[in-house]
Amino acid sequence: MKTEDFQINTSDLVYIPAEDTFLLADNLEIEKNDTVLEIGTGTGTVAMYASKLTDNQITVTDINLDALSLAEENFKINNIDNIETVFGNLFEPLENRKFDVILFNTPYLPTEENDIIDDNLNYAFDGGADGRKVIDPFLYEVKNHLNDNGKVQLIQSSLSNIPKTLDILEKEGFKCEITASEHFFFEEVALITGYLI
Repeated sequence: MKTEDFQINTSDLVYIPAEDTFLLADNLEIEKNDTVLEIGTGTGTVAMYASKLTDNQITVTDINLDALSLAEENFKINNIDNIETVFGNLFEPLENRKFDVILFNTPYLPTEENDIIDDNLNYAFDGGADGRKVIDPFLYEVKNHLNDNGKVQLIQSSLSNIPKTLDILEKEGFKCEITASEHFFFEEVALITGYLI
């Protein structure tokens, strides 16, 4: 697929950029000198948009090896050389590293057992029974990987309890707000931005 800015190769085993991807990509709050981490990069689309905003290196992770290979391919065909890829779940492979901005288009869909698919694409959407299987561990650890005055931007759905996310972030020391959202026929998808205070 081609956007106004990038050529993006896609795969059946990796989440194809959709409205939620561009809700994040179009509303990034990144300054010129910020260090940036994207969790769950998928095709690398959001990271490529981030690379236009910062002069620093960007780090991306994914638990899906197919996604990391595809992201590396996309960075190459778009001549982007300031993004490093790291394999692993959430913050696991990053040890004590800290960043100014952390981005995550979360797997936010509530899933029953019969919704689960038997390949790597499952990681992109499987949020467990309440949609929060990945969101909650992320929220409780994110501040440990942020520099002073850092911020987190994450995408989630009204199907997985947005007020709970805002509540957890506030208890974890963030001032947070919904900075963009889109309504679909059965849900609202929101971009939540949390500012560490």
